[in-house]
Amino acid sequence: MKWWLLSGAIVCEVAATLSLRAATEHPAWYVLVVTGYLASFAFLAVVLRHMAVGVAYGIWGACGITLTAVLATVLFGDALTALMGVGIALVTVGVLTVELGSQAAEKDRVGDGRELEATP
Repeated sequence: MKWWLLSGAIVCEVAATLSLRAATEHPAWYVLVVTGYLASFAFLAVVLRHMAVGVAYGIWGACGITLTAVLATVLFGDALTALMGVGIALVTVGVLTVELGSQAAEKDRVGDGRELEATP
């Protein structure tokens, strides 16, 4: 369930960001900007009850950057260079590293008999 909620947060954030770009020419898009960001933060707040903030925010941010860059290229003709692709790959590797570190820390806590109080 937490992954569906995080996916919802990502999709809402990307939609809001792309709508912000569209709103520069058509102000009616600001409705989707505000709605998208509010929904994204609401989803993210629920996700944080079940996932470490560093992991959730990292995945949310990395996926948001990647999807926004790719979709802005398709929708608005923005540049997406090889160097930008390398940057996106580095962000992705960084987030995966944080996730793996979080999983290892959780295994250590559970193995020591110390579980997180926030984990239901």
